[in-house]
Amino acid sequence: MSSILKQRVRYAPYLKKLRTPEQCIELFEHGQYLGWSGFTGVGAPKVIPTALVDHVEKNNLQGKLGFNLFVGASAGPEECRWAENGMILRRSPHQVGKPIAKSINEGKTAFFDKHLSMFPQDLTYGFYTREKANDLLDYTIIEATAITEDGSIVPGPAVGASPEMISCSDKVIIEVNTKTRSFEGLHDIDMPVQPPHRQPYPYTWAGQKSGVTAIPVDPSKVVAIVESHTGDKVPPNTPSDQMSRNISGHLIEFLQNEVNQGRLPENLHPLQSGIGNIANAVIEGLAESNFKNLTVWTEVLQDSFLDLFEAGSLEYATATSIRLTEDGFERFFKNWDTYSQKLCLRSQVVSNSPEIIRRLGVIAMNTPVEVDIYAHANSTNVSGSRMLNGLGGSADFLRNAKLSIMHTPAARATKTDPTGLSCIVPMASHVDQTEHDLDVIVTDFGLADLRGLSPKERSRVIIKNCAHPDFQAQLMEYVERSEFYGAKMKSLHEPHILKDAFKMHINLAENGTMKLPSWDAKF
Repeated sequence: MSSILKQRVRYAPYLKKLRTPEQCIELFEHGQYLGWSGFTGVGAPKVIPTALVDHVEKNNLQGKLGFNLFVGASAGPEECRWAENGMILRRSPHQVGKPIAKSINEGKTAFFDKHLSMFPQDLTYGFYTREKANDLLDYTIIEATAITEDGSIVPGPAVGASPEMISCSDKVIIEVNTKTRSFEGLHDIDMPVQPPHRQPYPYTWAGQKSGVTAIPVDPSKVVAIVESHTGDKVPPNTPSDQMSRNISGHLIEFLQNEVNQGRLPENLHPLQSGIGNIANAVIEGLAESNFKNLTVWTEVLQDSFLDLFEAGSLEYATATSIRLTEDGFERFFKNWDTYSQKLCLRSQVVSNSPEIIRRLGVIAMNTPVEVDIYAHANSTNVSGSRMLNGLGGSADFLRNAKLSIMHTPAARATKTDPTGLSCIVPMASHVDQTEHDLDVIVTDFGLADLRGLSPKERSRVIIKNCAHPDFQAQLMEYVERSEFYGAKMKSLHEPHILKDAFKMHINLAENGTMKLPSWDAKF
């Protein structure tokens, strides 16, 4: 037991439950339902999952020791090792990593996708454990950076679904991470309350707090305390390129025009941004712009938000996760006294609350796989079937934001086509966000403001402003053919020719390109 552990665990009875990760292996059985803390690769348990997968590899237990795994969003690299060893029977609601996506797409892992604002509350309703005798998770393994005098758990850089998981778990194991500093004081956590007894969340600006700073837990549920010396491993951010900078430029020009027209204040509304090089480029662009006194109400804060703070542009930010690289965490901890006064970490049911998003008038910005000519968007399934990571919280924000923006390259490069795949298509091969939810589409070629436009009007604006020039004529020909057909069939509101709608996708699958020789081509 290290001296740091003794300092961090201020509830003395827990120290009597101290175990090594290896001593916890005996607690686990095939088919159990497990909850993990964590969100977008940080704040997840590390040493117990590692001990379990080491045990499976050492004893050739692949396929014989597997679990139904629930995490607020994605976990860390330990989750990928579990997938490689057949240890994930079922998974929800969001994941990241090629091994687990491969396991899902090969049918080895049953995955169900869910809005991140809804997943934790549905877990407390017993929706996902209804086949179990006791209707509870068997274990929740939660990473803590401190434990208070009454046994409450102080999370680290992510809150996620931990409060709800603890509330509906039979037993709890706490990994106390002594490698990272204590995050005590950075959280504002609203504990789950079942309907119809819920009260409205009171938040009217990003920095308002009314919850608790640590997660209460019944000490009798806690069966083990384990010390962890393993830090979060976040891969380096993809640097912005000309494509992402072009998108950022179009978007910032649009926001400035909204200010000029009086539809937004000079400091905009609270911002939400997803993950990736486009999202980073947008934040970098805002740091270099004239916008000041910005606020952020989002799921995840990345390194680029530190740049926004340091540029003097960001007044306050709230999220459920701080997903920083090693360099980012170093900057964050070095300036803890400053950042800790300007940041707050909340439960994901609050960070992604539709009502709060609508109340605050959040500006939501997320990246899809593809968008169709009528503004339906696919965020999850390539060519309609191959799961990437999951929906995440994008629809929580896009359905409820004051401005719902999706940004994407006009085309994504491939080995078989110099232009690449068109991200603007006739009909989305899977729909996560509907035409009813989206206001703005922006690519590296331009921006389409869709507010108040009919479907036929949207098709032309999207193709003209957002499609890659190599695909514009092909897409316009589809529109004209569909409208000719729709006029005959008296279906001109949102005209489609169903036998042609997915020809670009089919040609990609069969010939490696979305460029068609002709719309009359047979497949």
